[in-house]
Amino acid sequence: MLQGLEEAIKRTDTCPYRRTFHFDRGWGYQMTAYQAMLKKHLIFQSMSRKGNYYDNAPMENCFSVLRREIYDGHIYRSRQELVRSIERFIHYYNNDRIKEKLGGLSPKQYREQVQSA
Repeated sequence: MLQGLEEAIKRTDTCPYRRTFHFDRGWGYQMTAYQAMLKKHLIFQSMSRKGNYYDNAPMENCFSVLRREIYDGHIYRSRQELVRSIERFIHYYNNDRIKEKLGGLSPKQYREQVQSA
């Protein structure tokens, strides 16, 4: 049951930024093994406030953009092809895709600007 979390921790181990694990108040919120693993790896735990669906809005928006840009209307011939496409999208979304809310910067550019200020 913790296999997905373990894989995410391994893949993000070299991340130079504070890692955050966000989820709603579902099963992950109640699972002490998840909470312990996050704490062990110094990963910040974030969860939605009870009854406040706006807390998930940034993540829901990201998934909506991902579905529109790489999934809707596209047929993937293998799981591996889909995974590569998602990985390319995540890189693009974080490094190259500009956002009006971030002053026309990509998330990476915005983080770098804030850190150097």
